[in-house]
Amino acid sequence: MNTKISIIGAGSAVFSLGMIRDLCLTPSLAGSRVSFMDINEARLNAAHSVCTRYAAEIGIDLELTKTMDRRESLEGADFVINTALVSGHRGWREGWEIAKKHGYRFGGSYHIVHDEAFWTNYYQFCLFESVTQDMLEICPDAWQLLVANPVLAATTYLGRKYPEHKLVGLCHGYRGVYRLANALGLDRDKITFEVPGVNHFLWLTQMYHKGEDAMPLIDRWIEEEAPAYWETCDFSDSLGPKAIDLYKRFRVFPIGDTGSPGGGTWPWWYHVDDATEKRWNEDPTEWFEGYFRSTAARVARSAQLASDETINLLEEFPPVSSGESMVGIIESIACDVPRVYIVNILNTGNFIPGVPQDFQVEVPALVSKRGIQGIQTNGLPRELIAYILHDRIAPVELELEAYERGSKELLVQLIMTDHWTRSEEQARAMLDDILALPYHEEMAKHYR
Repeated sequence: MNTKISIIGAGSAVFSLGMIRDLCLTPSLAGSRVSFMDINEARLNAAHSVCTRYAAEIGIDLELTKTMDRRESLEGADFVINTALVSGHRGWREGWEIAKKHGYRFGGSYHIVHDEAFWTNYYQFCLFESVTQDMLEICPDAWQLLVANPVLAATTYLGRKYPEHKLVGLCHGYRGVYRLANALGLDRDKITFEVPGVNHFLWLTQMYHKGEDAMPLIDRWIEEEAPAYWETCDFSDSLGPKAIDLYKRFRVFPIGDTGSPGGGTWPWWYHVDDATEKRWNEDPTEWFEGYFRSTAARVARSAQLASDETINLLEEFPPVSSGESMVGIIESIACDVPRVYIVNILNTGNFIPGVPQDFQVEVPALVSKRGIQGIQTNGLPRELIAYILHDRIAPVELELEAYERGSKELLVQLIMTDHWTRSEEQARAMLDDILALPYHEEMAKHYR
């Protein structure tokens, strides 16, 4: 198979190695060419070195190259995996400190105190649009697999503006279903499920185990096992008290980042103050601190793996599938192996009734040589559609309009939708302080 895969933002050795491992476990893609591209030369070299050694140790024929030139990487590509984060964690954290000074906090604050804050998204939109334009010029038939956030806003924006572009957003949040299945004592290989929603707002509406309805098992687990589980589980746990309360409220189960800090800690009312968070075993601040610590540890370990060739990579990363869908989707399209995956695409086929057809949804899709064909779901309860419209769609529409028009006033309106905004003066003061950061000069010029 002479498939070429370009990885944009390949300097994350752990991410790239996970993908290379999955490629090594996919015989039909043997002989593929993989181009590693990153603007950070040291991290690019480290990732390329580790992945080259891994492929050699496992004995799979892959052609792995590296470049800091994006257009060179895109030349001849069949698939482009976009995993780049422009501003890095520093940009998140310094902005958060400004927001907190002005009275903002975690809890339904998706575009401010979250990793998809508007000042992070601006640079991501610029990058994503530039990559898309390059692809349409250099490799117009290639698929872009967008795995970097903001998947929801970017899939919506790019899908609308570039309808001829082959684009799919991917997120592993839906895999939270398997964690729930494990808690229920179910064999994950024998379950089927439906988790409709928009990115970072997914709900388990159906689950079957060996053909039998498994949803009633959730109620039994809550009654018989949840209290003991909560005594030892970590804060902001996906099976914690908050998740169970949401399930009782809506009778469908929140999956992945729906209610976690990674998805914006929806909804706000569990986070009104520290005492309320403690009662629900929630701690978004420490959750993110743990994320930053684990990320730093992975970066350090990646550097060690690259510099110490005595480390046995097969022991460090056993040849077992990561469970991510990227390589499987590539195989399904390139080799015409039809499979169903959970993907992020526009709602063009009314896959979730009630969501606008030009807005992103996360739904099952049949993936094959014919492309990515969404499958209509049974949808969500009307009250959750209302929350999607209010908490997810409305702010994204404001953000995208502000980006396209370069409108500072629309950014103010976006901030005004945040639950923690108490006045227009508060919103404007916070925005001015963000735009005044020296490394946001480009963004400040854009939003006039």
